[in-house]
Amino acid sequence: MFFRVRGATGDVCSMDVVVTLLTDPARGGLETAHLTAARAALEALGGETVRPDWLDDGIAADLRVDGLSPEQAEAAVRQALGDAALDVAAQPLAGRRKALLVADMDSTLVTTETLDDLAAHAGLKETIAAITARAMNGELDFTAALRERVGMLKGLPVAALEETWAHTPLTPGAEVTLKTLVAHGTRCLIVSGGFTFFTSRLAERCGFHGHVANVLGVADGVLTGTVADPIVDRTTKLTTLTTEAARLGLALSACAAIGDGANDLPMIQAAGLGVAFHAKPSVAAAARLRIDHGDLTALLYLQGYHRTEFSL
Repeated sequence: MFFRVRGATGDVCSMDVVVTLLTDPARGGLETAHLTAARAALEALGGETVRPDWLDDGIAADLRVDGLSPEQAEAAVRQALGDAALDVAAQPLAGRRKALLVADMDSTLVTTETLDDLAAHAGLKETIAAITARAMNGELDFTAALRERVGMLKGLPVAALEETWAHTPLTPGAEVTLKTLVAHGTRCLIVSGGFTFFTSRLAERCGFHGHVANVLGVADGVLTGTVADPIVDRTTKLTTLTTEAARLGLALSACAAIGDGANDLPMIQAAGLGVAFHAKPSVAAAARLRIDHGDLTALLYLQGYHRTEFSL
């Protein structure tokens, strides 16, 4: 429950910004002392706060503040908390629940890079993973790097795709987050620089409304070492977000995007709720919001969902 603070004139202050503090649900550790320190830092800058709203005890809480910008509020709280294993995200309070989510797959919805894992079946995981890491950090042209890696897998049996999927772990919180968002009317899409073989299965498992990804060339039961045009790259991801928002009649401020790689950055920067999730250094540095500690339920907490609203 929130108790609004009265200003010097006695008028009730409107709370324009919300600062969400959260941590990894598997370890917990968000304490009242953290919230007290955060409030003190906000008020020291001239912000007016209200009592915290616990979204999930020991896991996530909201602090509403008036009189500061999101950037000021977030910077103040981060400084106050030091190196505590907590994520801090400040955003406008109005419209925080989004109507559209566009999500990356590899190292976001699943914990691994599926192409790297597929390469293990050809004895090339380390070689291909090194290229992947550079491409995801924006050091290489994504399309050229993808074609190079896929070309190295020419002749690999299609059965390796099934084996790879069978051992691909979902990121903690993925299923409950998607089920909750869908239950509350959010349209959810996967847009991946990976492959439709995997995104189609992930979409079905988690309940996504659709998916966009690359198509691997296959002939006579083996990979041909090719990938069909057009390649799903950073432009495709951004275009999918903007096109789908327009189709639904939504402003980009009503949309969310999440990912970890350089090819995700344009859509992350365009969306009202754009989240760099355990992201590559260059992406985390350029994104407005980032999650370094929490799991995918962070997407729910950032939109003000309480644990009691989760679809379990």
